[in-house]
Amino acid sequence: MNDLINDIKKELRANMNGVASAHARQTEDYRVNWGIELPRLSNIADEIAENAGAVSLRELAQALWHESTRECKILACMLMPKEEFASEVCDIWVESIRTEEIATMFCFYLVQHLPYASTKAFEWMARDEKTLQTCGFLTLCHLMRRFTLSEDAANEFLDQAGASLDNKYAMKALQIFASCSEENAQRVKKIADYL
Repeated sequence: MNDLINDIKKELRANMNGVASAHARQTEDYRVNWGIELPRLSNIADEIAENAGAVSLRELAQALWHESTRECKILACMLMPKEEFASEVCDIWVESIRTEEIATMFCFYLVQHLPYASTKAFEWMARDEKTLQTCGFLTLCHLMRRFTLSEDAANEFLDQAGASLDNKYAMKALQIFASCSEENAQRVKKIADYL
């Protein structure tokens, strides 16, 4: 596994974007950031998955997640088989997220596709930690684009979002919820009027 990780790192280094990397080092909390754009990372993930052979993608994704490198964490999110990503491991990963970008990638590439995504979203929204709340609202943003919330879920969401208006992703989730129907828009308006 170590040899494979080293080969992946060599591939990442070969694709480095120096300007983006230099800028990101000033703004993000990564030990290493090669500034590789997402479309290229997606192609690299496809190549890895195609050539993995006997290597377990779950084990590879877990090993990549533990690297202090932006691109390794994003690749981990892209490569982790959704059906093999246990709820307990999901909680461990989310607790280790330190940047908004990784939270965004984690929710987009991985969490929204999990069978327990809605449960995690509501658990995380209810927590006091900003990163967890962000992951909860981000996940719900993705889910609301595909599914309608039940009445109980909508009420819980509105309570959580109303209590987290300082979180830009709570605001984004409220916008998505409001765009789903006129009734939803009126419910969001009541929250805004209450302020």
